[in-house]
Amino acid sequence: MQLPCSQACENNKRPILEVLRNWIKDGETVLEVGSGTGQHAVYFAESLPTVTWQCADQKQHHPVINRRVADSHLPNLLPAIELEAETFNWCQIVADSVFSSNTAHIMSWSAVEAMFVGVGQIITDGVFILYGPFNRNGTFTSDSNQRFHRSLQLSAPHMGVRDDVELVELAQRSGMRLEKDIEMPANNRILVWKSSKHTNAKRKLHQTCANMGNKAL
Repeated sequence: MQLPCSQACENNKRPILEVLRNWIKDGETVLEVGSGTGQHAVYFAESLPTVTWQCADQKQHHPVINRRVADSHLPNLLPAIELEAETFNWCQIVADSVFSSNTAHIMSWSAVEAMFVGVGQIITDGVFILYGPFNRNGTFTSDSNQRFHRSLQLSAPHMGVRDDVELVELAQRSGMRLEKDIEMPANNRILVWKSSKHTNAKRKLHQTCANMGNKAL
């Protein structure tokens, strides 16, 4: 089986890893929303051996992801779970931090909203690290990002480069505050959010989920 390979993943994995090293703590479990080809998952799990990496994506991507997971033989890399942002039961996830790369611009806005609500239910002392091209205060940060946005819109009207102000507002409604805005190569950025809720309140939320009969992975 010839596995697909994303050149973008190969190009950005090292710069992203340097950011992850600064924000992900030893012993954490990280949920990756949108594992895609699984290239990031293998590289990050191999580079961060004290971190447990949980892959997640839509069902159609699982064969490729799980083949790479199996071939890696990494004990800290877990096979993909099925995740559709708008229908997924986020309460069932036990993770410390969440990472997602190049997802917000291909998801519908309602799915982006659902992702932020879900992530806000998961993280307590960890972080939500979101990588991709983002507008700054409603303005494209480069001509290439503007062209990319137009190509996305032509492909599917629900897709498009998201504005950082709108994402910050989503995060605030989900109990998260923007902690860091990091410039990345090729006109991309990493936005890092932390929970702004009191830890006890988050524990209460997880207990509520447990009382609903949800199972932790």
